[in-house]
Amino acid sequence: MNPRLPLAALAIALLPACAGLSETTTTVPSRTSPAGGSGDSGALAVAERYLSEADGSDELDSLATWPRPEGGTWLIASAKATDRLVVFDADSGERLRVVGGPGSGHGRFDRPNGLAVHGDLLFVVERDNARVQVLSLPGFEPLGSFGEAQLRSPYGLWVHETEPGEMAVYVTDSFMYGDRHERVPPLDELDQRVRRFRIAFDQAGRLRAHHAGHFGATGTEDALHVVESIAGDTAHDRLLIADERVPRADGTSFSTLREYTLAGVPTGTSLPPETFAAEAEGVVLWPCGPSSGYWVAVDQLAPLTRFHLFDRETLRAAGSFHGTLTAFTDGVALHAAATPTFPAGALFAVHDDQAVVAFDLGEVARALGLSPECGG
Repeated sequence: MNPRLPLAALAIALLPACAGLSETTTTVPSRTSPAGGSGDSGALAVAERYLSEADGSDELDSLATWPRPEGGTWLIASAKATDRLVVFDADSGERLRVVGGPGSGHGRFDRPNGLAVHGDLLFVVERDNARVQVLSLPGFEPLGSFGEAQLRSPYGLWVHETEPGEMAVYVTDSFMYGDRHERVPPLDELDQRVRRFRIAFDQAGRLRAHHAGHFGATGTEDALHVVESIAGDTAHDRLLIADERVPRADGTSFSTLREYTLAGVPTGTSLPPETFAAEAEGVVLWPCGPSSGYWVAVDQLAPLTRFHLFDRETLRAAGSFHGTLTAFTDGVALHAAATPTFPAGALFAVHDDQAVVAFDLGEVARALGLSPECGG
């Protein structure tokens, strides 16, 4: 798709792709949403700017963006079922290449999940190799891996630079028990839900990783039960961690985001139980100033995913929106920098495991009446 097409032309261009994809998604009857979970309860509609070509074999999960030095931006997706990474053009949604394949050697993957980009480094969490690989962009050359001695079933991660040349990496570890791996560990083992690593490269360019411990509350009020997505905000000393299955006394469960400090201490703050109608999935920070902006969190619904926004400082609800077709979203990536197609930045999301979509952040800001510094 031509990234310079006007919005009206883009909407028309989307129609054939949307029709074709709806035929595909109807063949997945096992995925259901809670009663009334249509994605439009109090949420505003914001049309997607594009829908990529669908590939039902990949089982796409997480997303990350990388601005290329020569211009343009890559949107990188983890493909769990095919054990590879898929690279898209972030401005058009064009599928550019695939990387990797099944295996345990460096540069190969086994159930890749969480992704993070820091500078020219790509971090890839592999659930079934129980490690985090580090690759160099743009060539995807493997630089090494870490966590093999500590991680059991890792999913998501967040990376931030603590000082020049050194990074802290937080990795969620959602190991489960039982024959089908569906039983949450006892409370006294939930202090291992997030692991921290310190990462650096020596003068020879070799990856050096140090395990810096683990954390997670073990009380009934703020424990992390089933974890995947994690994101942080250094300006507010905050981690937000998605807990997908918080048990209720009546045997049901709900999803929420729990707040921890960067040191791994629970603050006692979580979003209200009624916030998410389905599972809390991807969560990303939308920075609009040094300490202002919004959090965006996925409510994994069908037929339409709901995207909830929260004030960056107070965590108060700031509105919700849904697209015209995006459903069952897992991962999201927020690219706040301007691109040719998205002068105010873009929110990228996975659609039903098989394609990616893009939302114009300027359109989102105007639709929800957000702060003008966020493009509203």
